[in-house]
Amino acid sequence: MTVHLTEPENLVLQARDVRFDWSQVPLHWIPGDPVATHLINVLHMLLPAGEEWFVKVFKEAVPHIEDDRLREDVLGFIGQEAMHASSHQGVLDHFMEQGMDVRPFLRQVDFMFEGLLGDRDLTGERRRSWLYERVGIIAAIEHFTGVLGDWILNAEALDEAGADPTMMDLLRWHGAEEVEHRHVAHDLYMHLDGSYAARVRAMTITISMLASLWQRGHRFLMAADPVVRGRIKGGMRHLRRTGPAGLTPDGRMVAASVRRYLKRSYSPLNEGSTSQALAYLASSPAAQAGLR
Repeated sequence: MTVHLTEPENLVLQARDVRFDWSQVPLHWIPGDPVATHLINVLHMLLPAGEEWFVKVFKEAVPHIEDDRLREDVLGFIGQEAMHASSHQGVLDHFMEQGMDVRPFLRQVDFMFEGLLGDRDLTGERRRSWLYERVGIIAAIEHFTGVLGDWILNAEALDEAGADPTMMDLLRWHGAEEVEHRHVAHDLYMHLDGSYAARVRAMTITISMLASLWQRGHRFLMAADPVVRGRIKGGMRHLRRTGPAGLTPDGRMVAASVRRYLKRSYSPLNEGSTSQALAYLASSPAAQAGLR
């Protein structure tokens, strides 16, 4: 974690048009390491449905916002998240082309976001409370996406391992935008509710949900992989190797970030660097391709 005392002022969040060509990206885009590859690939299965859910919830929250600057930030956040969802869908299509049918797991993810966390037939105060509860969960998830965004921007071990540059650009473009807008969900939650007890509850729910999905998702991918199918069993235990090696986020780093989140004084702006994120976004091949 790096604490940044100065951040760019008057930053306007906006969706960036990006272009990715997946045709030459290998199934194991971290060469020789399907385990680490699929530990990160779980993200591609979670993000389209998850970020579409973010967008729906935040659109419902917009009429409740009484601060003009926050409303502008939320609208920019919505635009960026919608672009993230569609970009990761391209990876899922590429998986299908390479013989990995991810649809059974995607149905589980859809059930989580649209079934368990979706709209309910509520009115009045109960509807508002359920909205605020979901905003709190999104704020907790966005803490992790900001931490992971900072991690991928600095993940030199992946470059040294020969990770595919197109996949790295997707992850770093997305990670940079997560760092760029890392404060928005927390700011919205504090504006609407701000209860510390509810914030702790939302983080507890989020940790349980993400840990379960990641465990099951990695096992699913290792079993569905046509190259390694049946030879290596997936699971979070592999993080004990890939984390310290720098190929995936280290569990101790993630745990430390949770401890920071649970402090009453927590601020997302103490996670990562907006300046570093903007510098990457200015040089991202996919973002540059979208400008042409």
